[in-house]
Amino acid sequence: MSRVVVGKVGRPHGLDGSFFVEGASADERWFAVGSRLLVGGAEAEVVAARRGAGGRRVIRLDRDVARGTTLEVGREDLPQTGEDEFYVFQLVGLNVEEESGRQLGRVREVLQYPGNDVLELDSGASLPLVEACVRKVDLTGGRIVVAVGFADPE
Repeated sequence: MSRVVVGKVGRPHGLDGSFFVEGASADERWFAVGSRLLVGGAEAEVVAARRGAGGRRVIRLDRDVARGTTLEVGREDLPQTGEDEFYVFQLVGLNVEEESGRQLGRVREVLQYPGNDVLELDSGASLPLVEACVRKVDLTGGRIVVAVGFADPE
């Protein structure tokens, strides 16, 4: 089963085993009471959920887990995306090319910044994941087409 990370066990919150969720997914369903997550390869149930300081997610699971452990769900559990929608993890590994056809590299990682996400390529180039730059995401074709002018000239 292929998995997707939806957060990580952060610092404790209170004395009941609750903890802050670091890097929490924006999808509320994963952290609702009764939800089941894969934690360290084993299933765990969310038994308490609330918001802590700054609106950050705080949850408690039905068992103790170590800080830093990833919280995952199966890819098959993700909701279907609409037309022209995608999950960020689907971009990793795609070829990136300019509208002119110039190959820029493959997406190595998608970095999250406050203003926008950034595509980091194996060639060392970094491209903003914004509409002005990214013209087309073709998941079935395995490529991303970007506007000319965002990558360093050859």
